[in-house]
Amino acid sequence: MAEGEELQTFTSIMDALVRISTSMKNMEPELTCPVCKEMYKQPLILPCLHNVCHLCASEILVQHGYICCDPNSEPTSPASTPATRSPRLGRRVVPKPDRLDRLIKSGFGTYPGRKRGATQTQTVIFPCPACQRDVDLGERGLGNLFRNLTLERIVERYRQTVNINTAIVCQFCKPPQLEATKGCTECRSSFCNECFKLYHPWGTQKAQHEPTPPTLTFRPKGLTCPEHKEEVSHYCKTCQRLVCQLCKVRRTHTGHKITPVISAYQALKEKLTRSLTYILSNQDTVHNQISELEDAVKHTEVNGAKAKDEVTHLIRSLCAVLEEKQATLLQAIEECQQERLSNLNAQIQEHRSMLENSGMVGYSHEVLKETDHPCFVQVAKQLHNRIVRATESLQSFRPSSSSASFSCFQVDVGREMRLLRDLTFARVPEAPVIDTQRTYAYDQIFLCWRLPQDSPPAWHYTVEYRKTDMKAKALKLWQRREDVKGVSALVEYLDTDSIYVLRVKGYNKAGFGEYSEDIYLHTPPAPVLNFFLDNRWGFNRDRLAISKDQRAVRSVPGIPMLFAAERLMSTCHLSIDLVIGDVAITQGKHYWACSVDPSSYLVKVGVGLENKLQEWFQTPQDVVSPRCDPDSGHDSGAEDATVDTSPPYSFLTIGMGKILLSHGSSFTSRDPNGCTVPLPPRIGICLDYERSKVSFYDAVSFRSLWESSVDCSGPVCPAFCFIGGGALHLQELVTNKQERRVTIGGFSKTD
Repeated sequence: MAEGEELQTFTSIMDALVRISTSMKNMEPELTCPVCKEMYKQPLILPCLHNVCHLCASEILVQHGYICCDPNSEPTSPASTPATRSPRLGRRVVPKPDRLDRLIKSGFGTYPGRKRGATQTQTVIFPCPACQRDVDLGERGLGNLFRNLTLERIVERYRQTVNINTAIVCQFCKPPQLEATKGCTECRSSFCNECFKLYHPWGTQKAQHEPTPPTLTFRPKGLTCPEHKEEVSHYCKTCQRLVCQLCKVRRTHTGHKITPVISAYQALKEKLTRSLTYILSNQDTVHNQISELEDAVKHTEVNGAKAKDEVTHLIRSLCAVLEEKQATLLQAIEECQQERLSNLNAQIQEHRSMLENSGMVGYSHEVLKETDHPCFVQVAKQLHNRIVRATESLQSFRPSSSSASFSCFQVDVGREMRLLRDLTFARVPEAPVIDTQRTYAYDQIFLCWRLPQDSPPAWHYTVEYRKTDMKAKALKLWQRREDVKGVSALVEYLDTDSIYVLRVKGYNKAGFGEYSEDIYLHTPPAPVLNFFLDNRWGFNRDRLAISKDQRAVRSVPGIPMLFAAERLMSTCHLSIDLVIGDVAITQGKHYWACSVDPSSYLVKVGVGLENKLQEWFQTPQDVVSPRCDPDSGHDSGAEDATVDTSPPYSFLTIGMGKILLSHGSSFTSRDPNGCTVPLPPRIGICLDYERSKVSFYDAVSFRSLWESSVDCSGPVCPAFCFIGGGALHLQELVTNKQERRVTIGGFSKTD
């Protein structure tokens, strides 16, 4: 039983050693210098918090023109002998000591990191091999850096764990060397018992050296300030650097947050422990993320190979098209060449037949010898025709092929060559640009955009939008409309009196591009009321002209205004022309918008009781001209506000590109001297029938212009008044509505 327990204990110990050894082996990349790719030796901490061997850092500075002393040269140390120096030194080019002394005496510097040829103090720039950034080492160069003693201890423990059977031998024994049993930090060497006594004789100062365990790397007992060689005791939070007592009182740390090193130790250890605990407690998450990354690597490899195959296939297809085209063009040249050669050879044969010793001439001589008249006539006719043709060819000689050149078969491939040179991977569309002039919110949102000039084309677009709620803690999810063709879209089913944010992105063969900049649109404060201008009621047709679609009206004073010119100069009275909408409201809250021509003389937009407006038509109203009576002004119903009962109608007065506001409005309360504001592109009117309130808005920004009470004891109609010339246009719905019957609160009219 005892033997089984001992075996189990031994097995557990061996498993633990294996786990420790595996962990230490996995840690090797953390202990490797990025320059020499070996274990760190005397590592220095750079300002960017990366580590590098002291010797490697010195060599890098020498390569960049700085002068650095040999960090391992210590003449008073036994470890500085050639036999005990680091084996890496044999492979490195280190500046010779006599050359360093000569340079230092000539005034080029007395500490590591002084630039060659520098006569004034300058900072040392060191290229970090880990992050590839240039870091400032200050004026003292490497002498301003701390030695990473913690990393040295970890490297030593790693060496002991991995090379557990490798013994440290005495550096002073004659062969065969004995195993070292002691080390001396002061001498920076490892000794056997006999050599330690020999080099530390009794009664000398070296006898006071304290022995340490043998090691290959010797470190000071504690971390000291590289500038003052004092033990560090504080930590500067502002500079994030350890400081000694002398550094603490220096002017460079005036006003800095400096704490004892024990406090920094406790705080950093707590943070590190907490972070490490979090990582260790989420190992499943780490493994899942590693699996996800490995899958991404596999997909990247597969998709990369697929992309390569696609490019190869496309290039081969281009080559096949080029080869087919080449065969077609060569065939055309070959056919033309054969036709020309055939004609030229025939012409050559024809001319050869006219030679003295040719067959045709000899045959003609023989025919001339014929004495039989009928036989001669029978043969000579055909022969004569041949000779005539030959004679004509001789007299008007011209090669059958006018030119031997094939210049007409030249192929112009300039455009194709430019296209091939520009052949590259498809680019995604650039971020679209929202057209703010054409984009607006009414019954729906009409969103319009365009691509930048040099952007690749997009096959289709994706429009995303969401409602913003300042009070909500979490943002609402984006709603999406995909495969939008063209450069505009309608966004439907929106809440009233809300702010929506919208964005667009394009898609083509290369994928989705970047989103456009977000645009914020405010929806109307109430459902949009769709109506037309009523052209049947008794408006003055001589002075008002309504468009065919019944959405626009223009005031044309004409001849009646000329006849009233004398009256205008004397009594200053003008007639008011009224036109109303073809819908009456008896309940609910409704909104509509219109645009007024800025050059209009005087226009009033608002609402009124239907019966009162009918009375208006029956009894035309006169108004005093504002140009002649300075006390009248452009009233907006402000006078009616003093009456206890609500007025039967309420209008906002617009004239000459301005809006006249009541003295009780929010704008005039801020600016007592100003009673007008610039005319916006569109005016919005919102009627709340139950509250007997009508509000006027800037229909673009939806800021409130003015609010007034109105009598809602009966049906209320939209109304528009004109004094003098002017024009007005009702805002069209975003959607195209078909003809319908308008029924709002039980009162109906036919469109």
